[in-house]
Amino acid sequence: MSTLWRGEKIWTGTEFVTGVLIEAGRVVATGDAESLAAQTVSQIETLPGALVVPGLHDAHIHAASLARVRTEVDVRGCADEFEAAERVARFLAANPGTSLVWGGAWDANQWGGRQPHRRTLDVVTGPRPVVLASADYHSLWANSAALRLVGYGPETTDPAGGRLERDADGELTGVLRETACTAFDDLPIDDADALPGLMAQTIDDLLAVGLTGMTEIDHEDAHVALRALHEQGALKMRVSKAIRHENLPLAMQQGRRTGEGDDWIRVGPLKLFADGALGSHTCHMTDAFAGEDGHDGGHGVPTLTQEQLKVYTELAVRAGIAVATHAIGDRAATEALDAYEHVLEVTGSDLRLRIEHAQHLRRADLARMARLGVVASMQPVHCTSDFELVDALLAGHDIVSYGWRSALDAGVPLAFGSDAPVEDPNPFVALHAAVTRQRVDGTPSGGWQPHERVSMVEALAAHSRGAAYAAGWDDVGTLTPGMLADFVAVDTDLMATPERAHEARALTTVVGGEVRFSR
Repeated sequence: MSTLWRGEKIWTGTEFVTGVLIEAGRVVATGDAESLAAQTVSQIETLPGALVVPGLHDAHIHAASLARVRTEVDVRGCADEFEAAERVARFLAANPGTSLVWGGAWDANQWGGRQPHRRTLDVVTGPRPVVLASADYHSLWANSAALRLVGYGPETTDPAGGRLERDADGELTGVLRETACTAFDDLPIDDADALPGLMAQTIDDLLAVGLTGMTEIDHEDAHVALRALHEQGALKMRVSKAIRHENLPLAMQQGRRTGEGDDWIRVGPLKLFADGALGSHTCHMTDAFAGEDGHDGGHGVPTLTQEQLKVYTELAVRAGIAVATHAIGDRAATEALDAYEHVLEVTGSDLRLRIEHAQHLRRADLARMARLGVVASMQPVHCTSDFELVDALLAGHDIVSYGWRSALDAGVPLAFGSDAPVEDPNPFVALHAAVTRQRVDGTPSGGWQPHERVSMVEALAAHSRGAAYAAGWDDVGTLTPGMLADFVAVDTDLMATPERAHEARALTTVVGGEVRFSR
């Protein structure tokens, strides 16, 4: 059965048309709708809105974490640690019990740099363990009961690649950085039965903002939940499921290889962490943060050594698994690229390797990424969220920050995503940030470092074809013959008014030729 989808203005990724002919979930022809209607067509559907674009793929999203936000305590936007503690108190009153409580997302940078203390939580939590993630998810704020739960005490030393913050008296504050947070990873989260349902709701939300695919970055329980949805026939969007580095042995034992799967869920890359994040002042920089000279020299935290990066990368690549390395600081990116260059030389692999975030880069490393074919997997809203912090901490650094224009000009493959729940998963907000370098309120005037802006055509490509390419999906991302039929009808003409992209809404989201969301 063939279906002709008509629209006032359909962008295929290469040209504008008014009709797309679909058969068995794939595009078979595009062009003038009237001419296509003259062929043998089983049915004709008319798409609403001002523009139709290829389906948008989020190249970096923590969907399980986003799903769990529904059941956790939310301290985002609190003015200080005391307001956050008040919210925790209200949550505990409404959700009594003794189990570990998770939540987020506090931001000490919005508190004038003042770091929270476990004692503030202790007052409202008593013996119930509570752990709150920072806005960038690279720090935790734990109360005393939670610290005891994982065995952290006065004599605990900093782990490699991490830090337990202490106050002026040398006592643990409850703020943990990077690998110091992983002690909580081993604690069971008692939602195995609930997670598939929570993720199904989250996928519905993602479809409603125009996403048709995602590269999911979370832990093995997310993989199990997504597989369960697929087996039930309830997986409505395409998923590339990444492998966390602690699960690499399991993935290798199971014989997972990047790209294997079906049209709905495929094996993604191995996710490595080379450093922390700018918000937690733990991204690994060549030059020190302005005004900081802590015990790490103010250069941030390398969470894996250069040798570990090489070993993990080579193990994965030889097993047929691509690698995506989180690297926010320029030094972290350099070390990840050193590992990639070595492994590509000794293996001759053609797997698509990625730098996740790639926020601050040396120009020489941009050229090296292009030469090696390494994808820059970037999140435009990080730029508009963090530009004041960049100006404050990285002043005088000889780097390219959030340089998607520089990446494209250097020939680096570019993929866009959100890093939700760190940022809003709405891709239209990301597209707005990419083309304006401004927040949705118009600040800063003229855009932050406006020379790094890209056109709407380039931004759409990075959020559709580029993101799918990064995941190894070669049949997703454009509306051209042979490609999977994923597209979104939007109420705003993004091409004509790119500055209004953040106001755009998805009206109809189609995946595999079937409507998965209709407003």
